[in-house]
Amino acid sequence: MIRVKKGTVGRRKHKKILLLAKGYKGAHSSLFKIAKQQVLKGLKKSYIDRKLKKRFFRKIWILRLNAIAKFYNLNYNIFLFNLKKMNIQLNRKILSQISIYDFITLKNIVKRVKGIEPL
Repeated sequence: MIRVKKGTVGRRKHKKILLLAKGYKGAHSSLFKIAKQQVLKGLKKSYIDRKLKKRFFRKIWILRLNAIAKFYNLNYNIFLFNLKKMNIQLNRKILSQISIYDFITLKNIVKRVKGIEPL
């Protein structure tokens, strides 16, 4: 059986992991074995959080629109229902951004929506 040494391949592998672990505290950034565990954990966490980010932002948009609807004495669901009924194709994200940056436009949208009575 021949002896296999890692040589440059192993060094490259270690270097790659240690570069990914840069900025971690203590042994987590300097010892390969621990750094590898932390890097894998970090990559797993980042994958999960990319999925959770979408849910989080949707919740924020809904909260903002609910606050706007209450400000104009509407329910959130009636507000969205009337938007769809009037064929105003603005999604929650866009409506939320309009509420932050362009209040006059939002006011006009709400006025148009308020003109329709729910079923």
